[in-house]
Amino acid sequence: MQMQEFLDTELQKIKEQVGDGKVLLGLSGGVDSSVVAAMLERAVPDQAICVFVDTGLMRKNEGDEVQAAFSGKRLRFIRVNAEDRFLAKLKGVLDPEKKRKIVGAEFIEVFREEAAKLGDIEFLAQGTIYPDIIESGDKDGKGTIKSHHNVGGLPENIGFKGLVEPLKYLYKGQVRECARLLGLPAYLSERQPFPGPGLSVRCLGGVTKEKLDILRDADYIFRKMVEERGIEAQQYFAIMTGVQTTGIRDGQRYYAYTIALRCIQTVDFCTAKAVLLPPEFLCEVANRITTEVEGVNRVVYDITDKPSSTIEWE
Repeated sequence: MQMQEFLDTELQKIKEQVGDGKVLLGLSGGVDSSVVAAMLERAVPDQAICVFVDTGLMRKNEGDEVQAAFSGKRLRFIRVNAEDRFLAKLKGVLDPEKKRKIVGAEFIEVFREEAAKLGDIEFLAQGTIYPDIIESGDKDGKGTIKSHHNVGGLPENIGFKGLVEPLKYLYKGQVRECARLLGLPAYLSERQPFPGPGLSVRCLGGVTKEKLDILRDADYIFRKMVEERGIEAQQYFAIMTGVQTTGIRDGQRYYAYTIALRCIQTVDFCTAKAVLLPPEFLCEVANRITTEVEGVNRVVYDITDKPSSTIEWE
């Protein structure tokens, strides 16, 4: 099926499913949920409410960027600042699957609360795509690689009449094609994937605001340098390893965190190849991060393909 034909079919399905009702979309600002937002605006204009939950687990400046991109459309945009409640739920949690399920459940709680304030919201829309379903396994946990917060992380009773998931049988490349057909700007259609649980699964072990802030700054430097260099990659980001090592700053012993970097090329995100970045570029990145980011004294680079690894570390 051609993507334009797919869009036409799915827009009609949304109209039939939602009818005169209202639909609440969990909007992350990533390409998947952005495409769903654009589809809802076309299929059921003025019936969709986009709730952007600022979890405190977003990348640097991301909350403001999402708000700027989606305000002023035929969709109601609500930003919920929920950093404190998400960090409280994640406090002391080390297991990545538990993190994913906690974040998924807390998202649903926020959506329920917002729906209760708004009144009579029947449907919950999500940007679920096919790799999310594959990696989350079946209901008994068989075949699970990692539970995506919008699939394996959902509680059994979501509190809505139904789910609206028009992209759930598409791969990322097909979603991007839909984004272009819907006229979304390139900074959304070509945006690299970001996990639903956010930086909680790029912050290994316990999640704290201090570690997240360090990670945000290191990640921002790396992403900007990759983009400025014009390196061809589909995903590139930093990981807070949680490992502290001895280093030197201002001639003194400096015990601080190790940041890992990941950069991959892929077609479908089900398999991926590590990009072998030039050593001189990696040295430049490492020097900038260790110089500019307080709390980091060491940078390492991940050269593992998927499989045997996954793209994310958790």
